Amino acid sequence: MYVIIAGGGKVGYYLGRELLGGDHEMLVIERSASRAAEINDLLEGTVQQGDACEASVLDGAGIARADLVAAVTGDDEDNLVVCEIARYRGVPRVLARVNNPTNAVLFQKRGIETTVSATEAILSQIEQELPVTSMVPVMQLHQGLELVEVRLSETSPVVGRTPREVLLPPESLIALIVDSGGVPRVPGADTTLTAGDALVVVTRAESKGMLQEALIGGAHGFDT
Repeated sequence: MYVIIAGGGKVGYYLGRELLGGDHEMLVIERSASRAAEINDLLEGTVQQGDACEASVLDGAGIARADLVAAVTGDDEDNLVVCEIARYRGVPRVLARVNNPTNAVLFQKRGIETTVSATEAILSQIEQELPVTSMVPVMQLHQGLELVEVRLSETSPVVGRTPREVLLPPESLIALIVDSGGVPRVPGADTTLTAGDALVVVTRAESKGMLQEALIGGAHGFDT
């Protein structure tokens, strides 16, 4: 696989190093001449100095045959530009680092579904340790879908019902139920939802508010 990495900071450097270790072909494009020279030897000469926001630079890097372009600079605007050029050039997969989590929606609206946010990842881990949190983001999936964990309290309107009796937002699905004892089970026709259950739900990002209302019964415990 040939991967082009836009950005030779710490993220780009370590990503490149891991790809080299996995015997993949890759190229890091770094704007700073001094930084490019610094990491070039460490990455076995696979670093090109240039601005990845310029189509000519990406063309010179062989973007026409790239299998994946990862835009991991510290600037969200630059990452968006790189991804859009890559998509225009027909790259099968693009991945963007999102430094400001609020910008993730903008990337999705522009058709860039695969984004990685360190802030969101750390926040998700923290929220999973907070018992007062009713809804926890777990993972972003493709095509605008997300995986969330919903914890049912005694006041939840769905307690005592079966999953098929719960009116979920469009394109939402209860994929797994983990009871208060930590035992997972696939929801069935006769499964009864109880207080303390954690529901693993697939839903659309824009439907999380409706999902919260359906399962928790109020705007608390999660900030969209």
